[in-house]
Amino acid sequence: MTPKVVVLDSGSGNLRSAQRALERVGADVTVTADTTAAVEADGLVVPGVGAFAACMAGLDGIGAREAIAERLAAQRPLLGICVGMQVLFDAGVEHGVETKGLGVLPGRVEPLHAPVLPHMGWNTVTPPEGSTLFAGMDADTRFYFVHSYAVHDTDGLVTWAEHGERFVAAVERGLVSATQFHPEKSGDAGATLLEHWLRTL
Repeated sequence: MTPKVVVLDSGSGNLRSAQRALERVGADVTVTADTTAAVEADGLVVPGVGAFAACMAGLDGIGAREAIAERLAAQRPLLGICVGMQVLFDAGVEHGVETKGLGVLPGRVEPLHAPVLPHMGWNTVTPPEGSTLFAGMDADTRFYFVHSYAVHDTDGLVTWAEHGERFVAAVERGLVSATQFHPEKSGDAGATLLEHWLRTL
């Protein structure tokens, strides 16, 4: 059976490339701001680019906070990508201003301390034992990152990366999966990760 996936359109994120990448690995994808569809789909993808506060404002503008809570209460999985991952945490701090996140994952998004920002380009990651997303991937597999903020500590199965300092590159915690990098821009490695996620739906 083809999994039905909603890519949530809150006005932030690379929606079409996420759609194409998921279709490439066999999902039936709808891009929509309809929160009922977002609650009921087999899988929900929350993309996001740009500023944490702007992404949260877009999500709150379409009622996504309630929809995501309802979805998780109904035991349905979701995948956050880039700023769509960051907003799943408790809070984000940008330019000294703290914005409340969705609070689905414990932790705070704070500036990344590195000689060059943003962290832009390909980087390797270190997944934990038992990871579903990264199962069977080589240690030198690279993913595509674009960000200046990161989470430095959280719970769950945490995949790490380094740019100036260690930060959370991905997390798997119950029904929630999230990646700081862009799987939809990460070629075959990203496609494999999305395929692994689809198998959990």
